[in-house]
Amino acid sequence: MTALLSIDSLDVHIGDTHIIKGLSLQVNSGEVLGLVGASGSGKSMTAVAVMRLLPAGARLRGAIRLWDADIGAKSESELQAMRGRDIGMVFQEPMTALNPLMRVGDQVAETALLHGAASRTQAHEMAREALRSVGLGDDKAAFDRYPHELSGGQRQRVAIAIAVVLRPALLIADEPTTALDVRTQAHVLTLLRNLVRERDMGLILVSHDLAVISRAADRVAVMHDGSIVETGAASDIRQLHHPYARALLAAAELAPKPARGSTTAGGAVLEIQGLVREYSLRRQSLWRAPGKFRAVDDVSLNLYPGENVGLVGESGSGKSSLLRAMLALDKPQAGNVRLLGEDFSTAHGSALRRMRRSIQAVFQDPYGSFDPQWSVERLIAEPYYLMAGAPGAAERRRRVAVLLEQVGLAPSDARRYPHEFSGGQRQRIAIARALITEPKVIAFDEAVSALDVLVRAQILELLKDLSSRLGLTYLFVSHDLNVVRAIADRVYVMQRGRIVEEGITAEVFESPRHEYTRALIAATPRVAVS
Repeated sequence: MTALLSIDSLDVHIGDTHIIKGLSLQVNSGEVLGLVGASGSGKSMTAVAVMRLLPAGARLRGAIRLWDADIGAKSESELQAMRGRDIGMVFQEPMTALNPLMRVGDQVAETALLHGAASRTQAHEMAREALRSVGLGDDKAAFDRYPHELSGGQRQRVAIAIAVVLRPALLIADEPTTALDVRTQAHVLTLLRNLVRERDMGLILVSHDLAVISRAADRVAVMHDGSIVETGAASDIRQLHHPYARALLAAAELAPKPARGSTTAGGAVLEIQGLVREYSLRRQSLWRAPGKFRAVDDVSLNLYPGENVGLVGESGSGKSSLLRAMLALDKPQAGNVRLLGEDFSTAHGSALRRMRRSIQAVFQDPYGSFDPQWSVERLIAEPYYLMAGAPGAAERRRRVAVLLEQVGLAPSDARRYPHEFSGGQRQRIAIARALITEPKVIAFDEAVSALDVLVRAQILELLKDLSSRLGLTYLFVSHDLNVVRAIADRVYVMQRGRIVEEGITAEVFESPRHEYTRALIAATPRVAVS
């Protein structure tokens, strides 16, 4: 293999902070290098350093060479010519990288036009070919659709098409599958590997998950505190011996939750019976009523006191629609939700506010649900508006301090603001907020999917401890089967709006009955056995 990218003694400073410390690595043509580490390890900063897209004020020293070209010595105009043509980049969240006002085909063609590589007609044909190469060629409407009309996996494929339309020598993919369900994740990883092999490209695959790296990479470089602490073959990933690498391995291989006896004797705390949730489709004619899409189709499930229940399925399976109806955020077309024996789905006014005290939710991105101008104390105490006769200021402060300690933070953190915390710390604050009304049920909607594996493991341990100590009932909605296996006593599998399998988690994972469940388990990444 030919040496494609060489990084030698790279240092990056931002202000007085030393971000990247003497980093050296090499990527060959036709090779996938997995760059792995927890949040804050410096892996994403390394990726943007290669692209020379460092934040304002950053200082870079060391050599970055693509073939014989010294990237560090190039002017901004020369770098602009290289980006997209010689080096392509795929980011974690394509919806923020794509222009919502431009059609997909035009966005892919734009790269060729900006580089003067083709006429408009030629650029559109190159875009169609790039979309075909990433598996969107069979969808005749893909070229003319807008990003919001595509699924998460399709949007990520569009982002890859934009990155490879000019056939760059090097591709950098920064956490490209973190927010995707397991089957879409597997398809995207296979797509990236195939592009590398077919085009003899080099690929730096940045991830926090050794299971993903094990599945897709040829070599692995483990990054910690701005430095490469260990490298090796991805096929021998279990042989990594550095303590930090061993910690990443342990976090990637979450232990299954031990099965426990039935908890149905006390009656369900939450019952969903025959739930139907439909959405109106876009009107196709002035003379015809719009069609209906049934996102949730006659679903029934029960949650019993103190148990943790998983709900799994790929994107579009209906999980989020079911969750919104369960939380009385959407009104179902049929069926009902009963919370502690009362009809929750038809409650309104003061009765609805009273019942909401007993069921709370924690979402994937707590920062998006926090007012950045509110202190942590105010954020956590916000649900008190649900309560008649809410406690006074002194009691609120005392209760917030107790909850912060319960979720592993300090009482003094109450005076700080969301931007002062890491992603894992913000999720702990979201959990504290969910606990403030002393609920019986907490729903977690992809609550750990955006966290790195070390933080994910810590949050899952926290949730297990809280469930045991406080007798909480969880519904854990996730596309990550490893997470559900680690926390759930029972699991429901959802496909196309229906529950296709349910049972004790260990039994479902060890002996899945439904073909769809077997496909999800097969697609779930695991650390390779050498």
